[in-house]
Order: sequence, then structure tokens, then C-alpha cells
Amino acid sequence: MDLELDLDRLRADTASAARHIHLNNAGAALQPRPVVEAVIEHLRLEEELGGYEAADAAAGRIEAAYEAVAGLVGGTASQIAMVEHATAGFVAALSSVPFRPGDVILTTRHDYTSNQIQYLNLADRFGVKVVRAPDGPDGGVDTGAMRDLIHRRRPRIVAMTHVPTNSGLVQDVAAVGEACRERDVLFLVDACQSVGQMPVNADAIGADFLSATGRKFLRGPRGSGFLWVSERVLDAGLVPLFPDLRGTDWIAADLTQPSPDARRFETWEFSWALVIGLGVAADYATTVGLAAIHDRVRSLASGMRRRLEDIEGMRVLDRGAELCGIVTATHERIPAGRLRDELREAGVHASWLARESAVLDFDDKETETALRLSPHYYNTGDEVDAAMEILARLVSGT
Repeated sequence: MDLELDLDRLRADTASAARHIHLNNAGAALQPRPVVEAVIEHLRLEEELGGYEAADAAAGRIEAAYEAVAGLVGGTASQIAMVEHATAGFVAALSSVPFRPGDVILTTRHDYTSNQIQYLNLADRFGVKVVRAPDGPDGGVDTGAMRDLIHRRRPRIVAMTHVPTNSGLVQDVAAVGEACRERDVLFLVDACQSVGQMPVNADAIGADFLSATGRKFLRGPRGSGFLWVSERVLDAGLVPLFPDLRGTDWIAADLTQPSPDARRFETWEFSWALVIGLGVAADYATTVGLAAIHDRVRSLASGMRRRLEDIEGMRVLDRGAELCGIVTATHERIPAGRLRDELREAGVHASWLARESAVLDFDDKETETALRLSPHYYNTGDEVDAAMEILARLVSGT
């Protein structure tokens, strides 16, 4: 599908695209019509048959969802665990690592807030050490320093966020993955903000685990996500700390046997309607083309950054050798939360972040809040221009 030629078609698939300007795709994107219809169809089936019977009747569609997600990020359906959201997958992966006191978790200064909290909680409970690699001069982790730390500190796991929630930065996960493979170190990637807005191949990255959500740039339903698991993790027998009967069999009084595939990281109860919707979203993104999506999103975001620099009092916060579709900025006197509210009243959807969302990054940038604007491929250049004109009027008080 050619995005430039078929933009009208893509917007026609997006029910509210003509009614407001949605620039909060890093929070939750607008779902395309086929995704919504797939979810509703399964809910109607549950209404008619009951939840268990509907799941049996839709077994083919459910399996197709695993195949679609696997095709999106590389690998096979047996490497996919369906979860409620990226953090659930991330936690399940992290919990499968047999940490001992003194073990090192090596990460970056740009990892997602919840991930940073989890590392610190592991340090408090199990005596592991959290080491953050320094940034390079352009922003984002210094991959040379990361490689050196992998060699010197021999971490139990390297955990890294591909695209932070608080910045347009794209970190070089492939370079870090290569270093992890060289030293036989586990590599956990949070791809929550990158899956759906750019090509992501988990195996090519060198990941052992890769977690993502459905609701953001992938345009899937809220409450859906997945965890991709490498074959070497499965072969090593790693299982989450708290498995249940979905992923593990109780085969004798004191003996269990995990599933041979990634479904050992799943739990019994979640919505199959959302899983089916996630699979349709993965198919939709694949049909549009991740390379084309990436090009368009970057182009819209770059134009937005240029426009923001021209608005009096606004300062763009994004730094990095590679930037993506998340645009962050702050105003010298107006809090970002107020700007978000006023934009929403004017028909522009955005979000804002407080310092607690990115303590290290925001302290470096000397800001307490940031306005976050995140266009997607169904947005138009005219919408970006209109949003920037509205923002300029708001900050000027006219």
C-alpha cells in the first residue's frame, strides 16, 4: 500500500480522523475499522455462545493472531506470548531470570519509569546491582561504553528501552544486542513505543525477550500486548517466577512442566477478543508497510519540531542521533498539563509528562514537565500545521 496515494483510504478506515487532530499515538492511537470490527465480532460471539465456547469457535482466528504478531517482529508463533500490556510481558521476562545477590542488571538512563522501578525493587529484595550505562554525546546510550560494561561487569541481563516514552530518541538496540550475543548475556528489549511505527525484528536486534503493547503505534486495542521470546531462552528452560496453569502443567504432587513454547509466559485469563484485535492490527500494519510508516511518521515529526522551534517560549527537548515520531517540548512559563488541556479543548489530542516519568532525562534537560505530541501515518501535514497554529495562539494568549 502506498501511503501517499492511499492516505484517503487509510483515513477512511479511521472513524474519527476527520473530527479531531489525534497527536497522542504514543499514548493510544486511533484503531482502524478492521480492528474494531474484529473485537466487536468476537464479543458478539461471546454474547451468543459464552466465553469458553466462543474461544473454541474462534480457535483459528486466535492462532492467526499469534502468526500475525510473529510476522510483525520476526520468528514463529511459538515464540509469542500474549499479555495484557508491555509491562506485563517485561515483568514476566525479568522474573524468569534466577537472580542472586551481587548480580548486575545493566540498563540505560532512558529506560521506562516502570522498568527502572522494577530494577530498584529487585535491588532492594535480592541484592542485585543496577548499573546504568552513560549516554553518548548525541544523546542515547553510549554503545561503546555499554559494550565495555558488558565485558567488565558480566551482567546477568541487559535491559533496554528502544524508544523512551518521554522522548523522540531511538536507542541503538542492535549494537547492544550484538555485544550481548558476543558475551552470551541475556538481552531484554522494551519495544513498547517502537513496534508499529518502525520495522522491528527481534532476532536481528539480538533480543532474548522483546515486549510491546497493542494500543500505541500498532493501533491495536487497549489491554493487549505481547512478549517475543528467543529460542535460546526456551531451550534454557527459563520460566516466569509465578507461572499458572496456562503455561505450566502440574504433572505430579511436587513436579511441574512448563510449556515448550513462549506460552509458558502467559496466564490463563485475558480477553480473546483483544488478542484477535491485536492480530488484525499486526496484519494491518504489515499490509501498510513498516518502512513506509516509519518514513512518514519521521517526516511529520520532523516538520513538527521545526514548527515548535518557531513558537515563542517553546523549547524542543528531543536529543539523539536518530529521532522518531515522539515529539517533546516545554514552554518557559506554561506547564505542559495546561497546554495539553487547552489543546484538547481546541480539538487537538496530545499528552504531557511530569518529571516522575523520566527523572534522569528531565533533570538533565532542566524541565519539570513536557508536552508530548506524536503523529502517525494517518495524520496529514495540514493537521500538523493546524495544531502548531493553535498551540502558537494558546501560548501567545490570543
